[in-house]
Amino acid sequence: MKIAILVPHIFMWDKINTIFAPKELALNLADGLQILGHDITLFTPGSVRTKVKNTNVDLKYFEEEVEKLTGKSIKEGGTTELLKKKPLTFITLTRQIQTELVAKCYQMANDGKFDLVHVYTNEEEIAMAFARFLKVPSVFTHHEPFNFLARYRTNFQKYKDLDFISISKSQQKAFPNLNFVGNVYHGIDVNRFKLNEKPKNYFAYLGRIIKPKGVHLAIQACLESGNRLKIAGKHYSGHGGDKYWEKKIKPFIDNKQIEYVGYLKSDKEKSDFLGGAKALLMPVQWEEPFGMVMLESMTTGTPVIGFNKGSIPEVVKDGETGFVVRDVKKMKEKFKEVDKLDRVKIREKVEKEFSLEKMIRGHEQIYKKV
Repeated sequence: MKIAILVPHIFMWDKINTIFAPKELALNLADGLQILGHDITLFTPGSVRTKVKNTNVDLKYFEEEVEKLTGKSIKEGGTTELLKKKPLTFITLTRQIQTELVAKCYQMANDGKFDLVHVYTNEEEIAMAFARFLKVPSVFTHHEPFNFLARYRTNFQKYKDLDFISISKSQQKAFPNLNFVGNVYHGIDVNRFKLNEKPKNYFAYLGRIIKPKGVHLAIQACLESGNRLKIAGKHYSGHGGDKYWEKKIKPFIDNKQIEYVGYLKSDKEKSDFLGGAKALLMPVQWEEPFGMVMLESMTTGTPVIGFNKGSIPEVVKDGETGFVVRDVKKMKEKFKEVDKLDRVKIREKVEKEFSLEKMIRGHEQIYKKV
């Protein structure tokens, strides 16, 4: 098949260095489908490292404007600085880019270049609105709960005629009346992470430091139980009036019992951090649609202790690859049991249930059906 994978989010650009889980997933999907013999074109705002054809838009004027407004180039962090200081300007400029990229992809599809278009991102409003003009089938993958933001709640239910692929069965519950043509769990390249059978004496949190992720509850659990916690990830102090870091996290960091290690950039850093932990803590306060960090942790052999929300009970096998609990009290009780879990078997479970090949072939089957 000739397939277009459209990911119009501005973070799909190698010049921008920030956390964006859909990027790695999209790249793996595109490259994997091409290995299976399909003709893949990946549409992204800027160029990305990939083995497939990569189509972009002209970002010259965007780069100039970002540097003018922030005093920083894209590589120096100008894009994230613009998001932090002038969020409305950021949204306006990136929406222009998304519109141009969607138009380019849809025009090429209507010119007979593709058999199917897969829109794979959280920035799909424009793509959904104009999908009615496509002459080829399209499918959509969303990477957050469908009802998480107001702009999602006011939009998705208008497009019940479009075809959606969920990333967990839990994700479908927000709007079960959408036309879900299949469910495909994320996959991971286990070779990126090293198995560690001998962890150190700390628990870990890795991810965005925001209230829905429940980082403050991980701190509470460790303080009340006398355990060490290491926190890694990006906080958003100063972004749009966000006070979570300053009020709920920073006051408890003493770099002894509660330690903040910063933003981990490389796979090796993440592998060492996760592999050294007794368990990864995920006391989420939202309906977690998937959470790649769970796979990254379990690939190192480190179990996950997570709240019973969203996809966590779908990904974590209770009593085998971690524990699914209902609150902080139950989380603390499971701290004493993590050493009983077989870290080799935890990694093997990921290799069997959440491989890249399984993810890629799952999408291929849905494409054929659509």
